[in-house]
Amino acid sequence: RMASPALLMRVVASAYSIAEKAATIVRDVMAAGDLGIVEKTGANDLQTKADRLVQMSICASLAQKFPKVTIIGEEELSTDEVTEELIEDGHCEEILKKTCPAQYAEIKEEELVIWVDPLDGTKEYTEGLLDHVTVLIGIAYGGKAIAGVINQPYYNYEAGAGAVLGRTIWGVLGIGAFGFQLTEAPAGKHIIVTTRSHSSTLVNDCISALNPDSVIRVGGAGNKIIQLIEGKASAYVFASPGCKKWDTCAPEAILCAVGGKITDIHGNSFQYNKEVKHMNSAGVLATLRNYDYYASRIPNTVKQSLVP
Repeated sequence: RMASPALLMRVVASAYSIAEKAATIVRDVMAAGDLGIVEKTGANDLQTKADRLVQMSICASLAQKFPKVTIIGEEELSTDEVTEELIEDGHCEEILKKTCPAQYAEIKEEELVIWVDPLDGTKEYTEGLLDHVTVLIGIAYGGKAIAGVINQPYYNYEAGAGAVLGRTIWGVLGIGAFGFQLTEAPAGKHIIVTTRSHSSTLVNDCISALNPDSVIRVGGAGNKIIQLIEGKASAYVFASPGCKKWDTCAPEAILCAVGGKITDIHGNSFQYNKEVKHMNSAGVLATLRNYDYYASRIPNTVKQSLVP
């Protein structure tokens, strides 16, 4: 009989189903109409009932199957009130059929760190910009993002009745990324995707210096990486602190699995070991192609303002 799938593939296959369950929770909370909004540090830093329920669902479901894995979620919540209907036990069979890359075949549970953003784009969710919203489950090993799942609960929501709502994108370094159509941005065009609700002089000065043909302002880091891999933007630039490890881990794995690159504004890689600080203090620069072009044009004044 066949050897059982490697731990990494089992974790990704479970995370896939867990993310689909999360999407159902996100849609149910919105449909019920009471978002239960709480301000965390201010009007641009919100938490809703969906953030809370989804995080409990994801963390409890993963912890039940993989008890020794470190799981770090955005929201500070206790997990003792998790009800049975929040637990997802399923997995995606398709993922288990893929061969685990040799360098990850021997990974043990205690070597994995999973970074969870239960609802990336909370502010947009509360404002009804539903296509900006993603659920992010990023899997790190040796401090590096190696696999990720991004669910878009409202993908296709403007397509009208009968359209299938939502989709799940997943990727593993060395295997590739699936669930979307990989597309490169128009050649020779510099289309920058950046923050919608966390703008600043620094953010705007940095973008101006890149002399873009156009600038897209959308919410959510997951959503911005999707813009890159679907060819709607050529670079994601955010010259500001504010983005956290759970925002970038899953998107980084998916972007890198298809040959893209993401760093801070100085060009440093992000570290995802469990002891690391949560804030990506020195911003974000990501591209599917032509990373060096954009990196070389970040002004020194911007770099000096952002301390890693």
